[in-house]
Amino acid sequence: MNTYVKTTQDGRQVEVIDGWLCLGGQRETDTLIPLIEHPNRQAIAQAVPGATHMAGRIPLRHDEAAIAQGAMDAAKRVFSTDPVAIADRFRKAVWAKAQFEGVE
Repeated sequence: MNTYVKTTQDGRQVEVIDGWLCLGGQRETDTLIPLIEHPNRQAIAQAVPGATHMAGRIPLRHDEAAIAQGAMDAAKRVFSTDPVAIADRFRKAVWAKAQFEGVE
């Protein structure tokens, strides 16, 4: 399932494909970072006025971020019965818990 988010100035499409935000069909990220939490927020805000989120190296406005996050969340709700996919979900959950507890 592909969800169109926007087209960049150089003509590449930004889409959510299988839970990943993709730039020109290539995976970029599976998470969005609010601009307020980004370490380089001042330079990004100056270069891209109106940006509220970063998706890898792609700045997104609020409406674009809402579309992307909604599509990524919908893809995560679909459970695969493939053993490899299940193992990957467990690996990600364990790593997220470890990070929450302070493991670097």
